[in-house]
Order: sequence, then structure tokens, then C-alpha cells
Amino acid sequence: MTAANHTSVSQQAESPPRHRGPSILAAILRAGTVLLTVIAIGLVGASSSEARGKPTISREVFGSVNGQTVYRYTLTNGRFRVRILTYGGILQTIEVPDRHGRLVNVTLGFRTLDEYVTTKNPAYFGALIGRYGNRIAKGKFVLDGQAYQLAINNPPNHLHGGVVGFDKRVWSASAVRGRDSVGLRLSYTSPNGEENYPGTLRTTVTYTITRQRGIWIDYRATTNRATIVNLTNHAYWNLGGEGTGTIDNHLLQINAARYTPVDSTLIPTGAIDRVAGTPMDFTRPTPIGARNRSNFQQIVFGRGYDHNWVLNRRDDTYKHLEFAARATDPRSGRQLTIYTTEPGLQFYGGNFLDGTLYGTSGRAYRQGDGFALETQHYPDSPNHANFPSTVLRPGELYHTTTVYQFGITH
Repeated sequence: MTAANHTSVSQQAESPPRHRGPSILAAILRAGTVLLTVIAIGLVGASSSEARGKPTISREVFGSVNGQTVYRYTLTNGRFRVRILTYGGILQTIEVPDRHGRLVNVTLGFRTLDEYVTTKNPAYFGALIGRYGNRIAKGKFVLDGQAYQLAINNPPNHLHGGVVGFDKRVWSASAVRGRDSVGLRLSYTSPNGEENYPGTLRTTVTYTITRQRGIWIDYRATTNRATIVNLTNHAYWNLGGEGTGTIDNHLLQINAARYTPVDSTLIPTGAIDRVAGTPMDFTRPTPIGARNRSNFQQIVFGRGYDHNWVLNRRDDTYKHLEFAARATDPRSGRQLTIYTTEPGLQFYGGNFLDGTLYGTSGRAYRQGDGFALETQHYPDSPNHANFPSTVLRPGELYHTTTVYQFGITH
């Protein structure tokens, strides 16, 4: 995938983590043509006994959708445990310890498949998002001289791949095992014209958990016709524990000196503005709730934070992992650090959670009870020539990597 140039600004002195399960990663890279996204979730500060834990994977029937069986897979390593659904490739739960070793689920989601299906998961809890993450203005774009009209499912715009995006598809699955790792490979083929996107897109997503207590998510796809692609994962985080209430006291740092301002419908204007002197400045750790009720116009438009930050990068090739963001819950000590090769990060503060959805804890989710940090290309990129391109053509390689790493502060 080609990408428009943009100038990097001040850099963060951060060393991205390295994958320590090369055998399975090499096998994954040999299996497909296009690597679309990798997300790694890891824990630091593990005890030696936990570090010696052998990763395992198990499967259970979780229900069915339109006659298709949906499975729930559990990947674990010691006290680190992740549950993944074949419906939407959803990260249903992620359990990590606090500073006292207490294991708690830190991502938002539902208890049952029926809740995901009947509610249509309007918040996209934990889901794989495609073909195009985020918004496209009025659902319109032009590619190679041909105009396309996508569904208007977030009036007046198109959002997260349409009415039935990748988040609502049942993916086929198979276990992947290595000497020091286990993984879950999910596959889905989106036919030409699905949700009115051009080209048949073949996508494979592999979640891998290693002996070192990390989980990698590897996305790949090929197309037989020029199309647009912007895949991400829509996990919501509450590092104090799912269902424990507001994330306002979480400290957030985003390695970005600029962001893309939006209009009243949350579509980028095309400008790239500086964060300095505004509530959009998270260059230093700042409580999420400190400025999310300000009268700054961008905050008013989003009812809080729902914006794309232009990440500081050393180059514009998008081939190298660089520090993107860090969130810390001072009370529990849990910390989430993100590294990515992507140019952008969408920070969404859960502004539209309204108390009508009840999570795995049985508690209602209200405004600000969780936040999403979605690594991505910019929203509405097909309609802005100055944004990095999201066009994927036959034979091209689109490769992005994101690392989600958990740690403990004392």
C-alpha cells in the first residue's frame, strides 16, 4: 500500500517489544500474501513460575448464528487468559493481574452470543473491524474513476465496514501450535460487492499466545481488484476491571503532536492541527476526565474524545514499530502500552455508552466506562489526498503491526 508523506515531529524514546516466538511467526508469514495488522498483548513483571507456563488452547461451542456454529477459544499462559469468539473475531475477555496479582478482565463485552447478535453489538466490543475501520463521509468514495456508494449506517456517514461488516461474520477457525506458543487462525472471504466494496478480499487473522505471556494478532488479506482497506480491532479497555465504572482517572499519553480535526458529523475536515494548547494534548500522561467536558469545539462535536491522532514517526514507510500510547490505572497499577507501525490512533472515550448495554460483569456500561485506542489509517482517507492511502491493489503488500503490552506500576 502506498502512503502520502507526512512530517514527523518530536519522538518518544521508547523501545518496542520484540516477539519471542519466531517459529510460529515465521510459519504465519509464510502462509499468506498480505499482513494487515498485528496486535500483541503481553504482560511484564511475570513471576518465574508463570513465565514457565506452557501456552494452551481449548475450544467450546458458544452457540450458532444462521445455522453456523460459533466457537469460543481460550488461550492461556499461567494467569494470563484471553477468550476469542469466531463470531466477529471478538476478544471477549482479557484477564490480567493487578499489582497484587489479582486476575481481572479488563476489556468490555457481553456474556453470551445472543447478546452480541440481538443487540448487533452497536459499540463493536472487541470486534475485528473491516473492510474499512472508522468513518467515510456520506459513504462515498471514488477509486480509479469509479464512484462507490456504501451504506449509511452512522448517519450521514458510513462506519466500520457497513451494516454487516467483519464484526458480524462467522469466521472459520483452526488451532496453530508451536513449541512455545499456540494460536488461533481465523479466515473470512468477503466477496466482490459485499457492502458494495469492490474486489474479493480474502482475510486471515491469527491470534498467537506465547510462552512469554504475549498474544499476537496477525491480519492478512489479498484482493483480486483494487479496493480500500483499513482494518483494526475495537477492544475497549478499563484497566480497573470491566464493569467497575469510569475511566476518567486513567492516565493517558499519546505520542502525537498533531491530530485530524472533524466536523459536526465526526468526519475529518482535511486539516492536520497541532494539539499544543488544546484539550487534545496528551503528549504527557493526563487524566482522561480532566478535559473531556470542556467547551472546546472538537470536544463538543464528539461529546468527548472520538478523534484520530497523527502519531509521531521517524519515517513515513510505516514498517517500523514505534511508541503510540500508554494508559495507566493508578489504583490497580495496570498499564497498557501500545506500539504500532500505523500512522494514526483513534482515541474514543466511550462517549455514546448510555447504560442500555450490560457487560460480562452484569453491570450497565455508561458514558466513559471504557475507552478504545484503535491503531489505523486516518478516517475518510479515500476522500483526502493528503492522508496516507488506504488503497490496496492486486499483488500489493499492506503490512501493519500493532503491539498491546500490559505491565504493572507500583
